[in-house]
Amino acid sequence: MKQKSKKHVRRLHPHPVQHRADQPPTSQIQELILDAAEAAGKVLRRHYRGKLRISEKPGAGLVTNADLEAERACVKILSRGLPLFGFLTEEAEPQPGRCPGRWIIDPLDGTTNFVHGFPMFCVSIAAEWEGKVVAGTIYHPILQESYLASQGKGATRNGQKIHVSNTIKIENSLLTTGFTYQKDKLLRTEMKAFQKLSGVARAVRRPGSAALDLAYTAAGVFDAFWEQNLSPWDVAAGALIVQEAGGKVTNFNGEPFRLGDQSLIASNQALHPALLKELS
Repeated sequence: MKQKSKKHVRRLHPHPVQHRADQPPTSQIQELILDAAEAAGKVLRRHYRGKLRISEKPGAGLVTNADLEAERACVKILSRGLPLFGFLTEEAEPQPGRCPGRWIIDPLDGTTNFVHGFPMFCVSIAAEWEGKVVAGTIYHPILQESYLASQGKGATRNGQKIHVSNTIKIENSLLTTGFTYQKDKLLRTEMKAFQKLSGVARAVRRPGSAALDLAYTAAGVFDAFWEQNLSPWDVAAGALIVQEAGGKVTNFNGEPFRLGDQSLIASNQALHPALLKELS
């Protein structure tokens, strides 16, 4: 991990900054989120297929010592780089900032996969400024692939431009989805949607990491992704990456997706009307 130069470190101010503080340079934000994601990924690789301390969050899946250690690695780098930013993370209470910026972090998306030794998991980090996601990265520690996007600047994988697929017929599509941990509330509805779209698409996959599903949709591996009951840290980075790769992201009503929406469809745009019809 390369060491930050002093010019990239902002000192804590003794009083809250004004709301109109300037947004940090995109290059600085990108450097920080890439470094933080790689640091968390290093933690995950070290623990992968090793002995873990595992507990269960009611209605929200598993958490391990690897999740917590990876989150600490992220927070350490990000808080040193831009110490006035707040934090919204999966494994800790929200921390308010002293500027309009906030980091949104899932240190291990796909924890169940990780626990069982299935290599479909990732780190997801987004930077939010004045309520809008302005940059995000998704890092696959096993493949060492970094998906990165900044608002208005396109999306990349390991520095190479990516774009959503050009599939125009749903019968030729490869789709992906996920199911809720709250099985008593939504699972029956989700299985109906899975059945409907399996009947019209070429195939539907369920890898178990919403963030990776979005990254692969942005790269054209999947033609579209849908899911319900997602948390902001699951999708903040991925939604931006899909949009910057030329895709479309809405809720199930067809409205532009916003963090906090309870449903999400991400597609290559051409398939969006068919997906909305099937999921409505």
